[in-house]
Amino acid sequence: MTPIEGIRMTDRRTIKVAVLSFAHTHAIGYSRLLAGRDDIELVTTDPDGASAPDAGPRGAELAALLGVPYVETYEEALAWGPDAVIVTAENSRHRDLVERAAAAGAHILCEKPLATRVADAEAMVATAERAGVTLMTAYPVRFATSFTDACARVRSGQLGEIIGVTGTNNGKIPLADRAWFTDEELSGGGSLIDHVVHCADLLDELLGTLPTSVRAVSNRMLHADAGVDVETGGLVTAIYPGGVVATIDCSWSVPDSAPTWGGVTLQITGTRGSLTIAPFAQHVSGHDASGEVWEGVGDDLDGAMIAEFLGAVREGRPAVPDGGVGLRTLRVVAAAQRSAATGQPVTV
Repeated sequence: MTPIEGIRMTDRRTIKVAVLSFAHTHAIGYSRLLAGRDDIELVTTDPDGASAPDAGPRGAELAALLGVPYVETYEEALAWGPDAVIVTAENSRHRDLVERAAAAGAHILCEKPLATRVADAEAMVATAERAGVTLMTAYPVRFATSFTDACARVRSGQLGEIIGVTGTNNGKIPLADRAWFTDEELSGGGSLIDHVVHCADLLDELLGTLPTSVRAVSNRMLHADAGVDVETGGLVTAIYPGGVVATIDCSWSVPDSAPTWGGVTLQITGTRGSLTIAPFAQHVSGHDASGEVWEGVGDDLDGAMIAEFLGAVREGRPAVPDGGVGLRTLRVVAAAQRSAATGQPVTV
């Protein structure tokens, strides 16, 4: 693929990648994937880990468990001269790290949501463009074979005119290992900001447009006994151009005793038929000495996403989904938050 003017390419065989923070649990999987590739030099850092109130390991302790190189500060990681960085810090810290990485000339894969405020996401996209680096938003579910197949069927007209989409993204509350998810200042909210974005990304790709209006309701009934004061349950209804109605169930409703964290589903209904995808449904199950076992199989979504990011870095092209997708999906979340707060539909 021909490089895009303004985005520099990395033509060396080995790409230097820095993982910035272990705050998000996906950083563990990303680090393992990168450490297993012979074309990657890896360094990790998590300076905020030592002071985090998390039960799960952070910082140098987690790096040692993963067997990956570690430095103490973000400054050291960026001074190392990475070609690319993966930002997996608390949501409210994304903008600062993205802007620092862009200033260092590094391409960026940023965990979702891109930011906690639309204005911050707008600034991040603009910063990356000025620096000539690609900014990718971490939406691995769009790499699922079932989703790409669904998109192909919709675009071929197999389902006729799309009239409605029902999405779910339920999961366990990420409280024990990563308590910051329920700290509104660090996360930007509760289950709305954590779970709406994945389905919003799939809808963005499937329908190719933002919704015209969003209506949302939420509650804090789940996990109230644990002192959680952000929303833990929610339902979002989005109206898209042409009258397509999409709903997203975004609750932290999977019990802690469940063998798996949750999953994403999407049901697409058209005038000629419907289809349903569940990218995380493939699994093997059973029991061992510790209890029920649930092991996902099928597509390696994180691996496919990392491969797309590294390919964009090598080829000097925008990675997909880019920062613009992260910005658009955050606009949907922000509208849902305003609607839940006011009880009224909100124009996006």
